[in-house]
Amino acid sequence: MQRNDRPVNTARQSKPRGQSTPKPASGSKGNAGPRRQQRDAATQVAPAEVEASAQATVSRVPRLLQRYRDEVVPTLVKEFGYGSPMQVPRLKKIVLNVGMGEALTNANAAENVTQMLGTIGGQHPVITKARRSIAAFKLREGQSIGAMVTLRSRRMYDFLDRLVNSALPRIRDFTGVPRGSFDGGGNYSLGIREQVIFPEIEYSRIDKIRGLQVSFVTSARSKEEAFRLLELLGMPFAKVESTQNRG
Repeated sequence: MQRNDRPVNTARQSKPRGQSTPKPASGSKGNAGPRRQQRDAATQVAPAEVEASAQATVSRVPRLLQRYRDEVVPTLVKEFGYGSPMQVPRLKKIVLNVGMGEALTNANAAENVTQMLGTIGGQHPVITKARRSIAAFKLREGQSIGAMVTLRSRRMYDFLDRLVNSALPRIRDFTGVPRGSFDGGGNYSLGIREQVIFPEIEYSRIDKIRGLQVSFVTSARSKEEAFRLLELLGMPFAKVESTQNRG
């Protein structure tokens, strides 16, 4: 029987200082590598998509705003003889206002009115509070008595477009909005008896029929200029004949 007489070296092999054993890569376990790559790719793509959608939203011009620039301004300059297009009256803001005196007895009135105005205007409303106490009406200072929304810029023109072309034609026996609801400063107020004329309101989800007031604030200096501005923007004013018949 042959024997292996060669000596066996049992000493450990020494490692040079400063040299460490290489650690496995973090992506070597399971599917961590592909998942991280997918996550990084999604992170890189998401900001680009958000930026593209934001640019598309900013670049979109409301239809009535484009109509105002292309048709209304030249027509008003020609009719009233303005020396500069900057003198042409324009629509500053639209204010939606709802009174809720029932909030004194109905705890859910404020929530329902807030949700209604937010749906119609596309903007969160502001709750208006009583400035002083009135004992005859059982009203205390600081109580919620109404809600309002102020629309400007693109939301203002979008709301006016929906009001003129979708909401007002749904009124029963509609013959036009009143012509005499202007004040001395060129502003116009319109009262709406039922909020269900707006397509955004679902009839099955409302608790009761409520009305609201819509105020159009313009930069016009007279009633005639404000009337012509709103008329060119599509406001369906009642004809003189129908107005006389009502009187």
